[in-house]
Amino acid sequence: MIATSQVLASAAGLHVLQRGGHAVDAAVTAAAVLAVVEPSMNGIGGDLFALVYDAGTRQVYGLDSCGRSGYRATPEEFERRGLSGIPGSGPLAVTVPGVVEGWHQLLARFGTMGLAAALQPAIGYAREGFPVQELMAADWALNQDKLAQDPAAAKTFLPGGRAPREAEVFANPNLARSLEHIATDGRDAFYTGGLAEAIVADIEARRGLLELRDFTDHRADWVEPIHTSYRGHDVLEMPPSTQGFVALEMLNLMEGFDVGSMGHNSADYLHLVSEAKKIAFADRAACLADRDAMPKGALAALISKDYAAARRAEIDGRQAADYAPGSMGGRVRSLDFAGQDLGDTIYLTVADNHGHVVSFVQSLFGAFGAGIVAGDTGITLHNRGAGFTLTPGHPNRVGPHKRPLHTLVPAMILKDGRPWVSFGVMGGDNQAQAHAQLVANLVDFGMNIQQAGEAARIRHLGTSLALESGITSDVRAALEARGHETCEGRGLMGGFQGILIDQQSGVLMGGSDVRKDGLAIGW
Repeated sequence: MIATSQVLASAAGLHVLQRGGHAVDAAVTAAAVLAVVEPSMNGIGGDLFALVYDAGTRQVYGLDSCGRSGYRATPEEFERRGLSGIPGSGPLAVTVPGVVEGWHQLLARFGTMGLAAALQPAIGYAREGFPVQELMAADWALNQDKLAQDPAAAKTFLPGGRAPREAEVFANPNLARSLEHIATDGRDAFYTGGLAEAIVADIEARRGLLELRDFTDHRADWVEPIHTSYRGHDVLEMPPSTQGFVALEMLNLMEGFDVGSMGHNSADYLHLVSEAKKIAFADRAACLADRDAMPKGALAALISKDYAAARRAEIDGRQAADYAPGSMGGRVRSLDFAGQDLGDTIYLTVADNHGHVVSFVQSLFGAFGAGIVAGDTGITLHNRGAGFTLTPGHPNRVGPHKRPLHTLVPAMILKDGRPWVSFGVMGGDNQAQAHAQLVANLVDFGMNIQQAGEAARIRHLGTSLALESGITSDVRAALEARGHETCEGRGLMGGFQGILIDQQSGVLMGGSDVRKDGLAIGW
């Protein structure tokens, strides 16, 4: 089974599975198609994170293919340019893209096919074109002005001077040629060969900070996932610099309450989710960064049950509150970093007939990333460097060859050491907030995989609590009476994809969010 946010990607991955391919083969094939057919969301100029359950070893492996900042990206360099913050777009927001290295690492370790075979469907869609789907057309139109500011982006993505409309066929022949280079020469085409040289030349012409050695030195890291238990289920997330610990901290806080008896999307339940989120995000703002720069011992403290018990006592069921970062093992931090609420992302998940499962996220961060297409490559460059801060003393302060704060978080739930659910929810800061709600939907409220993903959600936008229309007016009024400032949540909740595995029968059940153009399909 495969679930993605675009039907052509689901179809491409399904075809790989039907031919006996590994879940990783299908994931990379589908991800490459998504890099073509959802260009505002993701591309080979972005980053990638994945969790892979290997049925042979019965272990879950994490792949962190987050690109790093340039060696010249120092706080002093931004100060010299008169900047008080990291730009949200443009060349100074660009870090080394990690997607191609991530594809290479996944296939080299687990796959049964190489990049050349995995990229063929994507190359075809880039060269011959594809029909633009409804939501993609809407996103494209919203970003016309951003694309128009860069001549290469406008030439690539605004044919005839405008964004393609729904059902119009769009092709990106320059991207097709770039993908063909990667298919022929592998990941080296992107990090040491002609594509690296073209991207670096483009960035240098724009007075950016990347140079060839930044690309040459990029490597993805295989990492151990972080986890917590939630009512007998083991929930796995990626370690920093992603915000995976935020979802785990929220769940640890929620576990101390009888969530199931509160009623789904009741005022009591949504108040609890909101307060747990605010505590966890206070900690995120204080210390989330490149894991090598975080305070020693902070991560272990943040996802511990003892820490959750101490913070849980701060929650008043009758009144919304503001929260400071916690002690985290005696290390109190209260630095000013609010992060950025960007995030145009794809999530996909695959399970094959051998028991292998993949949970996978790939992103440009902002819509069309930094708003830059590198020369004639057809490659949109991400703006993940906008996740850094210039705040002195903060662990996420920009620095040479450093990972920025990341919102991308693929997730997995195990029961008795075996995969039960593989899932993710797109949408920047929304992701960790949604993960906690999805786990509660499945575990506390007994929903099936489609119900869990479709159910109305909440998220914070700054200080406002955004509510989807499925949350009733009386619940909204009760939340406001407790001190929550509310706003409409339509279009702000990202998109869910998931696979649930019946451990008794082995049956795979897929869910694909109605908020996206996607498809869950198996055979």
